[in-house]
Amino acid sequence: MNAIDQAAEAAGSKKKPLERDQEGRRRLRHLELLLEVTRRMAGYGTLDDVLQALVEMTTTELNAERGSLFLNDPDTNELYSRVAQGNIQREIRILNSSGVAGYVYTAGEALIIHDAYADDRFNRSIDEQTGFTTRNILCVPIKTVKGEIIGVAQTLNKRTGKFTKQDLNLLEAMTSQGTLALQSAQFIERMQAIRRQEMEFIDVVSEVTADIKLGSLLQKVMGEATRLLNAERSTLFLNDDKTNELWSEVGQGLESVQIRLPNHLGIAGAVFTQGKAINIPYAYADLRFNPAFDKKTGYFTRSILCVPIVNKHGKVIGVTQVLNKRGGPFTGEDESRLRAFTAQISIALENAKLFADVQNMKNYNEAMLESMSNAVITLDEGEKIATCNAAGLRILRVSPAQILQKPATDFFSGGNAWIHEKLRRVGETQTTELAMEAELIVGEDKLSVNLTALPLLSAEKKRLGSMLMLEDISSEKRMRSTMSRLMDPGIADQMLAGGVDALGGKNVMATVLFSDIRGFTTITEQLGAQGTVALLNEYFTLMVDCIQREEGMLDKFIGDAIMAAFGIPVGHDDDADRSVRTSIAMIRELSSWNTLRVGEGKLPVDIGIGLNSDNVVSGTIGSKKRMDYTIIGDGVNLAARLESACKQYGAHILISEFTYKQLRGTYYSRELDLVIVKGKTQPVAIYEILDYHTDDSYPQMIDALRHFKSGLVKYRQQKWQDAKGEFGEVLSLNDHDKAAKMYIERCDHFLANPPGEGWDGVWVMESK
Repeated sequence: MNAIDQAAEAAGSKKKPLERDQEGRRRLRHLELLLEVTRRMAGYGTLDDVLQALVEMTTTELNAERGSLFLNDPDTNELYSRVAQGNIQREIRILNSSGVAGYVYTAGEALIIHDAYADDRFNRSIDEQTGFTTRNILCVPIKTVKGEIIGVAQTLNKRTGKFTKQDLNLLEAMTSQGTLALQSAQFIERMQAIRRQEMEFIDVVSEVTADIKLGSLLQKVMGEATRLLNAERSTLFLNDDKTNELWSEVGQGLESVQIRLPNHLGIAGAVFTQGKAINIPYAYADLRFNPAFDKKTGYFTRSILCVPIVNKHGKVIGVTQVLNKRGGPFTGEDESRLRAFTAQISIALENAKLFADVQNMKNYNEAMLESMSNAVITLDEGEKIATCNAAGLRILRVSPAQILQKPATDFFSGGNAWIHEKLRRVGETQTTELAMEAELIVGEDKLSVNLTALPLLSAEKKRLGSMLMLEDISSEKRMRSTMSRLMDPGIADQMLAGGVDALGGKNVMATVLFSDIRGFTTITEQLGAQGTVALLNEYFTLMVDCIQREEGMLDKFIGDAIMAAFGIPVGHDDDADRSVRTSIAMIRELSSWNTLRVGEGKLPVDIGIGLNSDNVVSGTIGSKKRMDYTIIGDGVNLAARLESACKQYGAHILISEFTYKQLRGTYYSRELDLVIVKGKTQPVAIYEILDYHTDDSYPQMIDALRHFKSGLVKYRQQKWQDAKGEFGEVLSLNDHDKAAKMYIERCDHFLANPPGEGWDGVWVMESK
């Protein structure tokens, strides 16, 4: 062995102990570091603290510029990070299959990337957003003791040199050491979130179910459903057993309008009929989804969750539907939460529906009592007067304070003590007592009345009190009051002078008028019972004056509708003209009245009027004690159909060809259509009267009528394009002309679906 070999051997023998010493110190440092990780992790109680500490320790130990730790969210399949070194101090979420972190998570293998921008897996968007430049990356999966991957840890930009295999082993060891703390913190955080959700759920249900009014309850339920599921919109549909329709008065993110649809159609119908929830992650990929509503509103439906609402008896009473969860499709947990929520509020919904039904019945009964011409007085078990309707106050000539809560013995005394005697016998026998043409003393006057006293019983047949009904039958007052409500006072005088013969039935030519308020249900919902009655009284006064000025006969009020006739019981040569003049006056009076109402901040009122001339049967119908003078016949039905058709044509006054042919005067009018109305087989020409219009309400009306007439001729000749041109000219003069718009739509339909040579231009009306 030469000197060189001896020197090399001596150097080698000296180096091995030194390396072994360095390796020992490195392992000792490694163990101390892992113990430090365990110690520090044990001191933190929240997931944010654990994440922050683990990232700081790994970043420092590996001498890197930044570090991040991503955990997997199994509900959204996303990796999320709440802690990052440097400028990024917010939650970051990425798909657990994208980028370097996504690759490491899905592949389960660690990566050392020396040049980030040269690696296709690197996502540059974060650098572009923050201005940070990533040079190199060390990324490892975070595994549990069982080998399950729950996230990834990564460090960026080693300050000196490049990341090594030794760095990778150290990062894996440190993250593995902190896995137990991470899992524990995740579990605690999840339990706390569930606890918060449960408490929030209980609070929400308690608040919502405390409401008894159906409208506001629906609003609250939908608001909370939208918020709880982090959705954009929601709708609760209840089933209407009478019409077999699902209806809703509320729609989150939409105007509050009533929606009705058959309870077997669409996704909501399928859920209602089958009683099973439907969760659709992609609406337009599902054949059950109808995109028509999206097209109508401009809304885009992405995801849908719809669950049935089941009452305590197991009956499906409606469905709850939520749309477009923010951040992805609805999950199984969302479905469970919505089921639980609807199960809790189903009782409140049924109670609210019952309350609404009871309230409607109460309002109906009160309105009915107030509208009666007979006095209705109720007494409690102690024979104190509990209620008295308006007719009772009028007949007895008292104020509410003078009669209410007064003992019957005190109020019905002296010459009226016989009434109390009737009440006493009712209380003893629980049977009805009658008194016909009895004498009632009111002040210094004596009235002739029919009295009915009857017991009031509960559903369990227990006595609640008594009720008195008084009918004032003072002959002259009764006859004149009744007939003056039916017709003009002058006509009533003629009938009274004619005696019984004037009241007999006969077949006469008459023009029948029907009018009806548009959107009356909406008005009543906003005004309430008392406001509705006040509006109708004022409205009927104006309209009846118009009828009586032309000596028409008011036949009856049908809710908000008016039925009148011209030519009954006394005919005139120009009854058709009288009916048209009356209709024009009604529209003009209504316009003036609406101007005052709008000025007072009230809703305007709109009406439609239908007129038809025909032979009808007129006379009294009823008994000797109670009669009603009225008219019946097909001519009456056609007038009612024309009034209803006003909505379809955008008209206010429609008349039949039979009335049109009898007119002697000249009016601005136009032939609208040739129709077969519901229930008929023969076509009828209908005309629109436009005399009530002004230059402001219908500009250039003469020119518009000329173009409309020409368009109708070309339409019936099947010259669809020419007809469209004429109707388009009408719209250029008045873009509110609904009839012209309707004919353009018909022309488009027939251009696509030619009717053939046998077409006669008749339009069949499907609705009444």
